[in-house]
Amino acid sequence: MIYFLIYLFLEVLISVNISSVLGGLITFLEIIVSAFIGISILINFRKTLVENMSAVSYNCIDLEQFQRLNLFALFGAIFLIVPGFLTDILGVVMQCTVLTAMFVNRYHVKSDNCKTTFNKNYDKKDADVIDVEIISNDTSIK
Repeated sequence: MIYFLIYLFLEVLISVNISSVLGGLITFLEIIVSAFIGISILINFRKTLVENMSAVSYNCIDLEQFQRLNLFALFGAIFLIVPGFLTDILGVVMQCTVLTAMFVNRYHVKSDNCKTTFNKNYDKKDADVIDVEIISNDTSIK
């Protein structure tokens, strides 16, 4: 409870100081724009979640990285929706952390058997090739 009160005090202190410098109209526009950005991140969160789940299934990332990536993205989007300069700063930092971690995971693959688009060696010209083995039904013994 004491941490929440300290956070609330800092939020009010930072928001009042920044909004007095920027002015009322720019502060209002910043609140609206950051809320729309947070909502769009939440709308696209499903795609990010599916990409991270496929990365876990192919052992590109482990479960700890999966949890961290998704929690930071989710809480960062929620912080962007909540009005206030401190929450917006925290939301942007959380989103940048997620983007950095995804960039590192995309180009530094953990295991060699990763067959998703996270692998930088994936060749797009072989995407439509199907490898099959034909087994003959010839049962005659010679």
